[in-house]
Amino acid sequence: MVTRASGQTAEQAHEAGEVKRRVRYAMVIDLRRCIGCHSCSIACKAENDVPLGVFRSWVKIIQKGHYPNVSRSFLPCLCNNCENPICLRNCPVEATWQRDDGIVMVNPHRCIGCKYCMASCPYDVRHINPLKRIVQKCTFCDHRVDAGLLPACVETCLGRARIFGDMNDPNSEIAQVLATNPVHVLKPEMGTDPRVFYVGADLDAMDPMKGAEEA
Repeated sequence: MVTRASGQTAEQAHEAGEVKRRVRYAMVIDLRRCIGCHSCSIACKAENDVPLGVFRSWVKIIQKGHYPNVSRSFLPCLCNNCENPICLRNCPVEATWQRDDGIVMVNPHRCIGCKYCMASCPYDVRHINPLKRIVQKCTFCDHRVDAGLLPACVETCLGRARIFGDMNDPNSEIAQVLATNPVHVLKPEMGTDPRVFYVGADLDAMDPMKGAEEA
């Protein structure tokens, strides 16, 4: 049993509130509320000055059935800011790094645009900035988070389908949603522990082998 210098055990220190809880930011996307309006994608581009032709966040649309019995499903896609990011391990110049709160970052001064991280990412959510020639991706709007604000996509979502916060805080909305709803993540078999969770997802939409035009 670990004992603190004061003579307290770790359990006693925790009960006394002396052990600082690790913040771990995550996002839940409730697809029961998503209407496929793309406001998240637009807000992301505007907030982060994302150039034309590339996206940090987008919405996959899949159509199923035959007229007149047709349905459409939406799957917003963005960097999963994984707990165990493959991209971090494969960056040859250590430009990719992970903050203490779990957000995966790219150092623009170290990135050489080699695309190793893009090739290793199972989710295809990184892009080369055509102007700066470096890799960029969603960072949960880290600059807004540090200022106590929500990511732009969360604040803009018309259906309030996106929930962001500290999943390790039992009193947070996101922790309560995760505790009371079944959720899915993309490609769990990859072992990256994604921190973007989906509620009410269409499993066909989550299948990378099924494109937007598939019936």
